[in-house]
Amino acid sequence: MEPFRLPVFRIAAEELSFTRAADRLFLTQPAVTMQIKNLEEDLGLRLFDRTGQKIALTPAGATLLDYARRIAALCADAERDLAAHKGEVRGRLALGASTTISQYLLPRLAGEFLAAFPAIQLSILSGNTADIVAALASGRIALGLIEGPPGRSGVKCEPFVEDEISAVVPASHEWVAAGRVLPAQLKTAPIILRERGSGTREVVEAALKRVRLDVKTLHIALELDSTESIKSAIAAGLGIGFV
Repeated sequence: MEPFRLPVFRIAAEELSFTRAADRLFLTQPAVTMQIKNLEEDLGLRLFDRTGQKIALTPAGATLLDYARRIAALCADAERDLAAHKGEVRGRLALGASTTISQYLLPRLAGEFLAAFPAIQLSILSGNTADIVAALASGRIALGLIEGPPGRSGVKCEPFVEDEISAVVPASHEWVAAGRVLPAQLKTAPIILRERGSGTREVVEAALKRVRLDVKTLHIALELDSTESIKSAIAAGLGIGFV
């Protein structure tokens, strides 16, 4: 129901990249560029400023993006309400999930959800907690699943599952036999942490603060963007981590 050029424009405006928009739309980059060019010609307005490889919205583009988002939401409401006349639950759900959730928890949840509601078109955005909260605030997603505090007012958070973060060391590490680590021992150990903006990192930092350890005073050997990369680095003997 939504005119084709509008979602092309909307996603390009959200990504501020024709290449990334093409990836999300399963189109070629020239096809996205052509759709935007034709839309600009029809409107008689420039929607993007182009400087080298970078693009930015013009004031007209920002105005159209607001309308495009509202039109997309209205079309989705219409599809959902019309499907109800056939006894179907139909529509689109744009979901965001932070990295660990999208890697370990979401596939099972999404499978169960789609088995119950096969007519729903589900899209999933993955990123760290800060990325997901930003996507929620900008309207790119309707619901986000995150691992730590949102760090932003204006969003409602509801706990939905409990998790536990553990310190992990190489199998040959001397701490394995001890079975217990004192906070003071972390002061001299090479530490591997998630990147800034990660919910896991925020939870770890808060736990360390409770035992009077400031991350700034620790030896941070690496900052990595996923649990799997942290586990691989630990196995390679590069430090200890929290997963």
